[in-house]
Amino acid sequence: MTEEKKETKETISGATNQLEAILDEYMVKKAPFAIPAEVKEFIVKISPYLIILFAIMSLPLILGAIGLTAVFTPFAMMGGYGYGSWGFGMIISLIATTISLIMEVMAVPGLFKRTKASWKLVFFASIVSLIGGILTVHGIFGAIIGAIIGWYILFQVKDMYKN
Repeated sequence: MTEEKKETKETISGATNQLEAILDEYMVKKAPFAIPAEVKEFIVKISPYLIILFAIMSLPLILGAIGLTAVFTPFAMMGGYGYGSWGFGMIISLIATTISLIMEVMAVPGLFKRTKASWKLVFFASIVSLIGGILTVHGIFGAIIGAIIGWYILFQVKDMYKN
């Protein structure tokens, strides 16, 4: 690995560790209320199954979106709509959704075993999803609200996952 790639990896790792520390502070320690232990247990037990279910349900949608994007993006770009338009926004949204879904599916075996690495993978998937929502411009508020709700739940159950 080149020196530049190492520095980039360390910078990203440091930034995500800082974000994780900040979110841990506000979503757990300073949260107005904590999720009860039995609800946390239920969330941890059902989350891998929900990821599998949503992955199966979203696969046809993603494949359909890829087809529609392939057909309509050249026309949207030629129409002069540029950044933030259906063409660009759809491409960014599709990429972010696909990457996020792949990361969540990769986390499923570890979620069953309750490993910290799988929890981190779901956390990274939420970051990718948030970035995708912000870059599409049209979904900024929904992406931020969804991230806050998702992070609250994710950080509330964090202590249920061990190394």
